[in-house]
Amino acid sequence: MKAIQKTAILIVLGIFFIVGQVQAQNMKMAGNHIIVANEINWTAAPRGLPPGSQIAVIGGNPGAAELFTMRAKIPANYTIMPHCHPADQHITVLEGSCYMGIGDKFDEKTATKMSTGGFVVMKTGTQHYFFTKEACVIQVHGMGPWGIAYVNLADDPRNKK
Repeated sequence: MKAIQKTAILIVLGIFFIVGQVQAQNMKMAGNHIIVANEINWTAAPRGLPPGSQIAVIGGNPGAAELFTMRAKIPANYTIMPHCHPADQHITVLEGSCYMGIGDKFDEKTATKMSTGGFVVMKTGTQHYFFTKEACVIQVHGMGPWGIAYVNLADDPRNKK
């Protein structure tokens, strides 16, 4: 009897394995994807952000009119001066902490500390600023095309030589 039970268990496990492989293949064929953390491809952030941070696009295309998800690795003591975006963006703190404030003037005293697990929604055109005291990783979801417009053009890294 025990041999029959062992055989039945092995058959069921084999079926689960085959079904799982077929489902994974179907996901890939349908345009779905699964990303394992150590397979994320980090690159330098776009020129609209101050140098030193890295991004990884993990879903969609931020440059197109479609939903996207990207992550950013941000070093300690990093600042993005007051700016806004052309669409809503949802931000989740995955590691570390960062600070965000709303307004057209940078004011460290009025910013809110966002720790791991924190979540922010910034509506289209909301002027805000961002800074870190420690390294952090954030995830940004939104509708493209993503962009950044600084309140003060002199703060825009694209205008610096």
